[in-house]
Amino acid sequence: MKKIAYIEIDTHAEIAADFMDLMEDSKEISVDYYFSKKIDSQISSNQENVFLSDSSMILEQLRAKKYDFVMIGTAHRYFDTFLEITRKYKSAIIVHNLNFSKTSPLDLIKSILRTDQLFRLKLLLKEGLLQSANVYKNAAKLFVLDEALSSQTYAFLPLFYSKEFVFSKNEKLTVVIPGGVSQKRRDYAHVLDCIQKSEQAKKIEFVFLGKAKGEELEKIKKVSGNFSFKYFTERVSQEDFEFWMKKADVLWCPIQEKTEFFSQKEIYGKTKMTGNLGDAIKFGKAAVFPENYPSDLAFIVPEKKDVILQLNELTDFQFNFQKEFNKKRVLQKLEEKLLQVT
Repeated sequence: MKKIAYIEIDTHAEIAADFMDLMEDSKEISVDYYFSKKIDSQISSNQENVFLSDSSMILEQLRAKKYDFVMIGTAHRYFDTFLEITRKYKSAIIVHNLNFSKTSPLDLIKSILRTDQLFRLKLLLKEGLLQSANVYKNAAKLFVLDEALSSQTYAFLPLFYSKEFVFSKNEKLTVVIPGGVSQKRRDYAHVLDCIQKSEQAKKIEFVFLGKAKGEELEKIKKVSGNFSFKYFTERVSQEDFEFWMKKADVLWCPIQEKTEFFSQKEIYGKTKMTGNLGDAIKFGKAAVFPENYPSDLAFIVPEKKDVILQLNELTDFQFNFQKEFNKKRVLQKLEEKLLQVT
């Protein structure tokens, strides 16, 4: 049996949890997990193969054991530590922002002056920021979680499978809009505009499934008096998230085409994956994406001009998620990809 280490001491707890969930059934590969306190608190696994770690401990922890390769879940900081890992061990990295992974030192220095100056200066002086591109270059394998982003450079890593649960019939059409309520990542102004212009929208329950604050929260409150809205002013718990995702008749994902990571331009569906893709697969839901979003997946539906009417029509949408994305099949594909690294 092959043995690997999975490191997540940075950001993506949900991806680490998805990896753990799949790999617990593997007969081919065993995994030790090294999580920061922040990540561990979000996952709450309490498993004997999970170890608390941070950038000051991880090299010593890896040295104490023998692994066939090391998987880095996120490399958005601690670049000096990750560079050392990629030099000493066969390593793979999950890449979340393709353009950032290729950013030149000069562009990184320029980005320090644009925003988050103190944090970025810390990354420059204490965490080896200018080595970020070398971390990715040194890795034996670079993975992406959206097959549409895969290429000769970036291999597809299948992590999302469709969960089995009983679909309940809602009295009122329930449309869930998953994700943090921020205009930077999703076009909530467009959503509210479409709702306000439609009489049919009064027959729908809209769930803004993410923490709403600031201007977005005030706009939701202003519109909510005439419609059926559910929204959250605190971080949505995993239990609440799963409850509403299971309850959803259809997902509405008004993803912005362009975003930034570390002041580098990223484009959803081309250089950056949206978590809404994984949401649709995991909960077996049809999802309305912007018309310009590039996808060949049958359950990712381009938004039409009358999106409220379209949401109603999608209640009859049929797609066999269990055939394409059942756990056993996705695990087999994941194992194949991992064994190619070892």
